[in-house]
Amino acid sequence: MIEIGIGPNIIDTGGFVLSWHGFLSFIAVIVAVLLTARLAPKHGISSDDVYAVATWGILGGVIGARMLHVIDEADFYWDNPEKIIQVWNGGIAVWGGVLGGLAGGWIYASRVGIVRGRLADITAPGLLLAMAIGRVGDIINGEHLADTTSLPWAFVWTNPSSISYQAHLDPLTGIIAGSHPAVVYEAMLDLTIVALALWVLPKLIRPDGMVFAASLALYAFGRVFILIFHDYDTWFLGLNEAQVVSLLVLLVTVPLLAVKGKFGRFGPPEPLEMRKEARAVRRRSKR
Repeated sequence: MIEIGIGPNIIDTGGFVLSWHGFLSFIAVIVAVLLTARLAPKHGISSDDVYAVATWGILGGVIGARMLHVIDEADFYWDNPEKIIQVWNGGIAVWGGVLGGLAGGWIYASRVGIVRGRLADITAPGLLLAMAIGRVGDIINGEHLADTTSLPWAFVWTNPSSISYQAHLDPLTGIIAGSHPAVVYEAMLDLTIVALALWVLPKLIRPDGMVFAASLALYAFGRVFILIFHDYDTWFLGLNEAQVVSLLVLLVTVPLLAVKGKFGRFGPPEPLEMRKEARAVRRRSKR
């Protein structure tokens, strides 16, 4: 089995806690924005527009991630309402971050006239890459409990501060049970979709927005099965919260792809279309 003995927190003093997950999530956001900004000019979108949308997307993502987590742990936060805003102490929901960030960015892009579908498409690789980086923090923290297993790639958290250590320690024998590295499975899923969103899907699907929809559908589909290995509370029909949200996302994205998606082998956008986008960018820059 693979042992992880690193403590979950980088800083834990004076009432301030900075976890590895929080730190790496911050790095992940920077990487996602920079990657999207790098891709933007090739698609007729200015990097400045990406940075502006990112501000609102990040705000929406933080709010959404925290809200969904609070809903999932409603009993705890009902008794401890002062902890609801303490995001720095951990506790976010991935789906809340994705959907909240999408809503925040979409609203701002609509207000300033940015091509939303195309922007969403070039955001997809960075978003999935950011989630993969964030999962490294989850691996160190051991905060996402998974089912125990004796498989040779099982993870064992040996730091007493880790939630997985506390959950899987047998107090009678002192043996720490190994568990599925479910967050590693998810990071592998994320990176696979990053590759597809960068090099495969743009050549196979149109119009604008469908690459993002396909990436979201692939992530939701994969996560339904990966979450089987997690030890989460059930919400509905034996499904946990994240599985329920994943199925709801599939209920939206799959019909959208079926109705609006055009599949085939496509080249880069037409030059005329790119010139129109470039003119729109210049007009916005003169305002």
